Amino acid sequence: MNTYLRKIKKNSKALSPVVASIILIAVTVAVSVVVAAWMGGMSLGLMNNAEQVTATNPKFNAAGDEVTLTLRNTGASSVTVSAEGTIDGNTATAVGVSNNTIAKGEAKEFTLSITGFTFTAGAQYQLSFVTAKGTTVVYTATYNP
Repeated sequence: MNTYLRKIKKNSKALSPVVASIILIAVTVAVSVVVAAWMGGMSLGLMNNAEQVTATNPKFNAAGDEVTLTLRNTGASSVTVSAEGTIDGNTATAVGVSNNTIAKGEAKEFTLSITGFTFTAGAQYQLSFVTAKGTTVVYTATYNP
């Protein structure tokens, strides 16, 4: 019986290098597909929560000390805009706004005002608002009275 076991052991062969390589590649591809699906699900979850706000239609008042911008929410959820903004880096107050929340797909007008500030004809101004989540909405407008 001892010779029988020796004969079996002598005839047993390992996997060929080609078959081993194919198995290794198949396992690697399967793991990469699983990781890609998992990461894709995570990134979609983060992207759906992103705020998307655009500023348009600047209107300067006749006195040249206030500017009104239309902020449109194009994202998937409501956006709350802070009650302050900036005009060329100077802190400005959003006046005449009772509710700073913009619902999905809606637009609201926000007026920025700085006490003692007047716009210069033909000059460009960078107007910005910050949302509750920290997204900055920037718009550059030229004052043409």
